[in-house]
Amino acid sequence: MAYGAVRQRLHAGELIVLGGGVGSELIRRGVYWRGNGLERDAEAVRALHADYLGAGADVVTANTFQLTRRSYQTVFADAEHMRRIGAPGLEAKAGELLRRAVALARQARDGAGRDAAIAGSVSPLAHPFRPDLVPPAHQARAEHRETMATMAESGADFLLLESMNTAAEARAALEAARAVGLPAWVSFVPRWDGRLLGGETVADAVAAVAPLAPDVILFNCAPPEDITQALGELVLHWRGPSGGYAHIGHYDPPSWKLTFFPRFTGTEAWAPPRYAAGALHWVALGAQVIGGCCGTGPDHIRALRETLSPHVTSGRPETGNRKPGTSS
Repeated sequence: MAYGAVRQRLHAGELIVLGGGVGSELIRRGVYWRGNGLERDAEAVRALHADYLGAGADVVTANTFQLTRRSYQTVFADAEHMRRIGAPGLEAKAGELLRRAVALARQARDGAGRDAAIAGSVSPLAHPFRPDLVPPAHQARAEHRETMATMAESGADFLLLESMNTAAEARAALEAARAVGLPAWVSFVPRWDGRLLGGETVADAVAAVAPLAPDVILFNCAPPEDITQALGELVLHWRGPSGGYAHIGHYDPPSWKLTFFPRFTGTEAWAPPRYAAGALHWVALGAQVIGGCCGTGPDHIRALRETLSPHVTSGRPETGNRKPGTSS
């Protein structure tokens, strides 16, 4: 029911507010890596979801980013090596934590008494900043389907395919979403010149995913200025709902492949009032779905709700009052 209400509001041209960063905000609260949060400090994860709901988010994004079987296997030579030297139960851990993550999001929603939708976060199988590591389409489709099936069984309302850096993996992930029967949004990482991080044009990306009718196309995991640039390209090629949620910190490696969320610095440059004011540019480009990526927190979402709500209504210009799943 919750996602049905979101879809109706998209058709009506209304604003949908996403939550903000999950992994980076948990780090800010002293919780390191999703394993610690989901296994040892589940209350902190649930409380963060509750805080985003209290700030006005219409969508709770479960703490499932890069939570896949591959994330555990990639640091070992092969499956046998993982069984010999890895901690007990690693082969099943991704599925267990996926179920727990969705359950915590649902608990937060129940506690808030709001009809918010639960999004299962689906990331690239390798790393959002490494398009050169994207696996072949058949492999991506199979691995994404495994993850998505667990989310569907656990009660996710829809799938948020986020930080996709190539059109090919985004298409494979959408095909997997269709196979498990959940609605899906797809969000790409743009680079500074309006292309995807993998080098493809926004037109290429739309051509790849539009036949699979994602309900929304978005951009995330890049600075606000890059989101604006990409949305300016998207409006030329996509007639369905669009959106953006920006990364506002500085990435601090080397913890990439262990799927630790890095420490973010410099977020003071995009304090909540400035972030919300910047998002008005996205609304002017037709965006209906606005939220925050890494480095943002509940105060950013509260500022978005307060600043943007008067600007997105059913009486919006035609560029933002589009029908889901259509392209130019």
